[in-house]
Amino acid sequence: MNWFDKSRLAHIVFEHDDKASKTFDVIILILILASVAVVILDSVVSIRIDYGVYFYFLEWLFTILFTIEYGLRIWLSKNKSGYIFSFYGLVDLFAIIPTYLSLILVNTQFLVVIRSLRLLRVIRILKLGRYVKDAEFLSEALKASRAKIQIFLATMLTIVLIAGTVMYIVEGPENGYTSIPMSMYWAIVTLTTVGFGDITPITPLGKLMASLIMLVGYGIIAVPTGIVTSELTFAKTKKKYEDMKVCSGCKSKSHDNDAVHCKYCGEKVVSIIV
Repeated sequence: MNWFDKSRLAHIVFEHDDKASKTFDVIILILILASVAVVILDSVVSIRIDYGVYFYFLEWLFTILFTIEYGLRIWLSKNKSGYIFSFYGLVDLFAIIPTYLSLILVNTQFLVVIRSLRLLRVIRILKLGRYVKDAEFLSEALKASRAKIQIFLATMLTIVLIAGTVMYIVEGPENGYTSIPMSMYWAIVTLTTVGFGDITPITPLGKLMASLIMLVGYGIIAVPTGIVTSELTFAKTKKKYEDMKVCSGCKSKSHDNDAVHCKYCGEKVVSIIV
């Protein structure tokens, strides 16, 4: 095998259907895991005191290797801009920027945990493609829920604005509600039932308002989950119905609900009786 053949090298870097390409992906994944582990350990002061120099060396070693890989992917790409601005291309870029940025800004090297996003490539290596369909169902459900969720968020922001303003008037700066934005922060914390306790109502009316907001929070906290769940159920039901339609010619499935003819060969579509 000629390792310097550009087409062969591109196959190894971008594909995953032979031993060489899979080995390359596994090596990259091991480097990603190792670099993230180094960053996590480096954040522990007691460990950094003893091994900080080694962590610094390893982080730069990993960054240089990932920089070489990033440059290699750009060089081997037929559509260079397509790779650079793709999801994985941007993740690859953001995975190496923090270390260089740390030369200017303190502690930005810890942002290299962004590299963990590159572990999404494990789907290719471990042949987890069978789960892609489930991911597509979830993606479709989220897209279908977008308008409903936007309305829900707009409603929540309105409630937060009104509640925050009322609490600013009722409690006032002397009780910690120094401004409407600060009161809105309290309303969000209370509405989501988080309850940090850094700001609490003192007056009876303020406590009554807080109680009402808490009850509203319990009532609405499951709304987004219900919206997405209903869309997931609908998507799966739709898919099941579509799979019941089979082409009489090529036997393909996944036709539209109102399909009469096959979108692949043009033959008539028939429904499976179950």
